[in-house]
Amino acid sequence: MTIIAGADFGTLSVRVTIMDTRTGTTLSSASAEYPLERSEKNPLLARQAHADHMGALTRAMRAAVAEAGIDGTQIAAFAADTTGSSVIAVDRNLEPLDDYYLWCDHRAHAEAAEITEHARREGLEALDWSGGVYSHEWGYAKLLHFLRHNPDKRDRVAAALEHCDMLAATLCGIKSVADLPRSICAMGHKWMWGARWGGPPPQDFLTRVDPLFDGVNARLDGRYGTSLVLAGHLCPEWAERLGLAAGIPIPIGAFDAHWDAVGSGCREGDVVNVIGTSTCIIALGDDETKPVAGICGTVPGSVIPGLVGIEAGQSATGDIFEAIARRAGSDVASLCGRLDGYGPGSTGLMRLTWDNGDRTVLVRSDLGGVTLGWDLSHTAADEMHAAIEGMAMHTRIIIDRMGEGGLSFQRVVNAGGIPQKNEILNQIYADVLGCEVHVPSRSPVGVGACIFASLAAGVFGGIAEAQAALSPPSKVYYPRAETSAAYQELYGLFKALYFGFGEGRPLVLQEVLPKLRAFRLGSPVR
Repeated sequence: MTIIAGADFGTLSVRVTIMDTRTGTTLSSASAEYPLERSEKNPLLARQAHADHMGALTRAMRAAVAEAGIDGTQIAAFAADTTGSSVIAVDRNLEPLDDYYLWCDHRAHAEAAEITEHARREGLEALDWSGGVYSHEWGYAKLLHFLRHNPDKRDRVAAALEHCDMLAATLCGIKSVADLPRSICAMGHKWMWGARWGGPPPQDFLTRVDPLFDGVNARLDGRYGTSLVLAGHLCPEWAERLGLAAGIPIPIGAFDAHWDAVGSGCREGDVVNVIGTSTCIIALGDDETKPVAGICGTVPGSVIPGLVGIEAGQSATGDIFEAIARRAGSDVASLCGRLDGYGPGSTGLMRLTWDNGDRTVLVRSDLGGVTLGWDLSHTAADEMHAAIEGMAMHTRIIIDRMGEGGLSFQRVVNAGGIPQKNEILNQIYADVLGCEVHVPSRSPVGVGACIFASLAAGVFGGIAEAQAALSPPSKVYYPRAETSAAYQELYGLFKALYFGFGEGRPLVLQEVLPKLRAFRLGSPVR
């Protein structure tokens, strides 16, 4: 029996999962929370402290070990994934100079627009592989915002790190910028790193964006690799804190959604919707895969080495469901429990789910949520149903855009923490997408980390073998033929509104509300 552990750092907590690689069973799972700093004066701000992350990891690991009833020194390897792009600036000793700019920190929108403008003007190839727009959620934009707004700390910035790389460096006791592990997943999707153009974008380009970027690529030095490469080995200090054995291997980390996709059993030809606070959409293509406009990252080796990882997403999903329930003085489970009798568009509401902006395909942080078709009888449950439909239709727009770029898919997988708890959502996705939706029987959160830990320990010969042993089986939701025509019509209307509001495409506004009212009047009795 070989025991391994994996950690998944989310927006508000870290979960540690301990698995037995011989049986594929989960021995325990424990989580610990950490605070998220928000500001009423600046709603774009979202920060977290490195010390809070490490303290929570310590609590979660010790709780998981206790629950499993094992000695922590029995754990043969450890791996961890994190949110991204969550960026921290550090000094030459790799000590934090400030808190993380969390993935959902949107303060760097102006910096992202400047990077995009310069890259388009100069025809920067790296921007094409980032979907044609550099996002306010990504690394260079956040680092530039930090440099502009912290002049007293500029001279002390020796490196900027993604959370997954800072975590691995801390656990391995790494103190040198040159020795830093750098995740190809993180740097490829968020920092325009690419092997085909020799690494990061040219330094002279970045300096033209802003002289504060002069020398920035030297601050991104380190050992770049996939998650099949070791970041290092657990140092004595953190072995004692975590209750593990010093010297166990730790692979280079990655983003949570990418490893959740691996944990769900993804393979070439899959689209995986990692549905949680937000949604990260992960697809896998072959080495002929080309970049697609509006799809925010196409990176060889970022998910599974040998395949091309494609990332897209929605900036808010579970957050929207929670907000609807909170405003109604209820909870998501209670509202969704009232949706069994609803049919396609039967609320007469259409929801554009831009409450936290649009990550894909418009890449616009300045958009807001829109709900059309209200009347005096609508309820919070009606809005919840419309929000789920809106999420599914936005997902279809993203998948269609991938298809326009030549990608083809055989299955859709709904992973993340929400699908196992929401059958209504899975069925609506199947109906709207018009294909089978596979849902892991238990949450794959943390399983991907355990898969890479098992590979670091040398237990399996490759990712597919590890997935076969550790990934949970799936339940399949099939599209219902009786909903097909209605959802096809609704999707046409949603698409017109999405690109009408979002891009300014021509839109016949006077037809929108009557069409929604017709759906409402034709809905089944609830």
